Amino acid sequence: MLKILIGFIIFAALAIFVIMKGGNSLDMGGEKHGEDAVHAPAEAASGAASAPVAEASAAK
Repeated sequence: MLKILIGFIIFAALAIFVIMKGGNSLDMGGEKHGEDAVHAPAEAASGAASAPVAEASAAK
C-alpha cells in the first residue's frame, strides 16, 4: 500500500511539474479537427528547409 501511495505522489508531482513548465502554451484539448485545427503553412516550412541548402551552395 505504501508503494502505491509513493508512486502516486511521484507521478502527481511530475505531472504538476510538466504542466507548470508548459505555461499558457499547453493545450489539453486533445486532437483538433476541422476549423479548429491549426496547421503550419506549407510555404513557410518549405522555405525554411531550402534556406540552409541555398546558404551551403553559396558558401562554396
